[in-house]
Amino acid sequence: MPTPVEILKHEHRIIERVLGALSGVSQRLESGEHVPPEALSSFLDFIRTFADRCHHGKEETHLFPALEQRGIPREGGPIGVMLHEHELGRGLVAELARTADAYRQGEPSAGPRFAEIARQYIELLAQHIQKEDNILFQMAEQVLDEETKARLERAFQQAEEELGAGTHEHFERVAASLEQAWAT
Repeated sequence: MPTPVEILKHEHRIIERVLGALSGVSQRLESGEHVPPEALSSFLDFIRTFADRCHHGKEETHLFPALEQRGIPREGGPIGVMLHEHELGRGLVAELARTADAYRQGEPSAGPRFAEIARQYIELLAQHIQKEDNILFQMAEQVLDEETKARLERAFQQAEEELGAGTHEHFERVAASLEQAWAT
């Protein structure tokens, strides 16, 4: 069974694949190419469900509190930074959703605007993932004992079950499909 950190890092790799595809969609929109509105909806569904509810949910509900219990501060520390970036990301996703709706309704400026916001989101998440992989998760490996890791593994499994059987695997397939269709 993979450790909690290994699970979260694996999810990062899946998210990075979708960020690469989102970059490809952005490139097409910036050049004035038509992208089916359903594609934008697929990206939003992936981001909201997999990246936010599944991945960030595990961090916020389970990992971060466990790290706080082991002495890593929320305020003025890496956990506070990660939480702030999660909120920034949610704000950008809400803006992406509004812009995708405008694109679906044929608003001429919506495609380039979607691409602009998507680029901000891609940059935010790419930096965020690097910080977690190279700083926060390193700290977690050092401070979490085996009992806490086992508790987190069970909590992560329960979080997956709450999303629905097969949801994680479904979104891995969605990531592969988006990457194949849109990555440059």
